[in-house]
Amino acid sequence: MGVEGCTKCIKYMLFFFNFIFWLAGCVILGVSLWLRHDTKTSSLLELRYQDAEPPSTFYISVYILIAVGAVMMFVGFLGCYGAIQESQCLLGTFFACLVILFACEVAAGIWGFMHKDKISKEMITFYDSVYDKASNKVLQEDQNQAAGAVLKVFHETLQCCGKGGIFGFADKMLSDVCPGDLKINAVNCHTKIKDLFTEKIYLIGIAALVVAVIMIFEMIFSMVLCCGIRNSPVY
Repeated sequence: MGVEGCTKCIKYMLFFFNFIFWLAGCVILGVSLWLRHDTKTSSLLELRYQDAEPPSTFYISVYILIAVGAVMMFVGFLGCYGAIQESQCLLGTFFACLVILFACEVAAGIWGFMHKDKISKEMITFYDSVYDKASNKVLQEDQNQAAGAVLKVFHETLQCCGKGGIFGFADKMLSDVCPGDLKINAVNCHTKIKDLFTEKIYLIGIAALVVAVIMIFEMIFSMVLCCGIRNSPVY
């Protein structure tokens, strides 16, 4: 015979939230793997031109998400098992893991907020450097072709061409870098790059917020259940 009354209700609520937490870990792991292998982002972030390369900040964030998703799945299973077995040791370990995860998530959220525009800015800088080299008639033909091949991936993936601003539009019209069908109608690549990574970052932020709310409830329920087990006459 285990806990009774309200504490028993807390036990099953904790099990339910832990199951949701485990599912959230599965979702985060799946989403992070999708972000890592998404055609648009991977085709752009794997480009190389001479000594210039795209920023690695985005992939670092994705690898962190993969690790978080895997840890969440383990911690969720630990919480479910601890709740069903009414084990103070497992629940205490589960609570400690939650506190560490929550602290890491808060720290990652602060870091992400401070660097939310860094990825797109670095990618825009990379695009501009390759664009300028492809437009430079002084460079050798093989260098122009290599730069043009990199730009082709940008233009076909994002359906964009040229830099932002009035001068960027004029440069696009006078340059031979942009295909004819993208010269007039296409949006500049600065805007497309910003939209692409802003969308991904918002997706990560929403997932992190949902997980944080679940974790707060789980920490409360795990402590209440642990106290209930300790005070129960038979456990």
